[in-house]
Amino acid sequence: MTYTEIKRRNNKKYYYRVKSLRKDKKFKKKRIYLGVDLKKDSLKEKEKKADKELIVLNNLLTEQEKKFLDKLKKKFSKQPKENLENRYESFVSFFTYDTNAIEGNSLTLEETSYLLFEKRVPKEKSLREINETLNHKEAFDFILKHKGDITKKFILKLHKLVVKNTLKEDLNNQIGKYRTLQNYIRGREWMPSKPSKVPNEMKQLITWYSKNKKKLHPLITASYFHIAFETIHPFVDGNGRVGRLLMNFILYKNKFPMINVPNKIKLRYYNALHIATIKGELKPFVDLMLELLKEIKIMF
Repeated sequence: MTYTEIKRRNNKKYYYRVKSLRKDKKFKKKRIYLGVDLKKDSLKEKEKKADKELIVLNNLLTEQEKKFLDKLKKKFSKQPKENLENRYESFVSFFTYDTNAIEGNSLTLEETSYLLFEKRVPKEKSLREINETLNHKEAFDFILKHKGDITKKFILKLHKLVVKNTLKEDLNNQIGKYRTLQNYIRGREWMPSKPSKVPNEMKQLITWYSKNKKKLHPLITASYFHIAFETIHPFVDGNGRVGRLLMNFILYKNKFPMINVPNKIKLRYYNALHIATIKGELKPFVDLMLELLKEIKIMF
């Protein structure tokens, strides 16, 4: 059952679209904020959009998949603290290697691990690639220590950590800021948002996250946020690495293990993002993330 709920505060009407859901013989309500003091036509349009979002996003996971995720979360909570440092070093090595390799970094997994944890600098590698590797670990450590939630300040800081000392000199004024230049994606039909629209679209995404993070399953929230973030492409460089860090931050904050997207399946990953961006179909991306969670070897 779906209906519109009106709450009155300070002589104003606040509209919410509400959907009642039955789970384990109990009813829960999902709410989407529509706006304040809406006119009839505007209200109808927002109701239709909210209904579509509630239905689509809440149906992306089957009951069997939800049960699997519940079991995974419990299993993750029982991971021994005694091997935490070992799990951390192993996951950071894989995650840093793969996320950078997806973007074209040529360091091998072994070189990445030695650089991060033994300070052994590989020969014949560019300074940019070395800095990308060291930066990613610093950014990863930053999200682990962050006690707050996703905000503009948090995202900009993350970007600064990821790309510092890696950009061309004439792009240094873009570090830790939403881009003022147009981005182009090689080999793709779509073009990221215009620079003038980036601040508002990112504000809307952060607002969407704040309003829906407790209404949707964390995997859906993380997937949706990642897809929307990559569609906006808010930075001049580093969007993929920052986006994957943010996706994992959402999972980790909700006590789920993080996901590493292996470089060897980057074409499947890009294709799933492409389908979500062009056709608005999130299911292929969610299915890919589920597949990676089912194959997970290092729980961190």
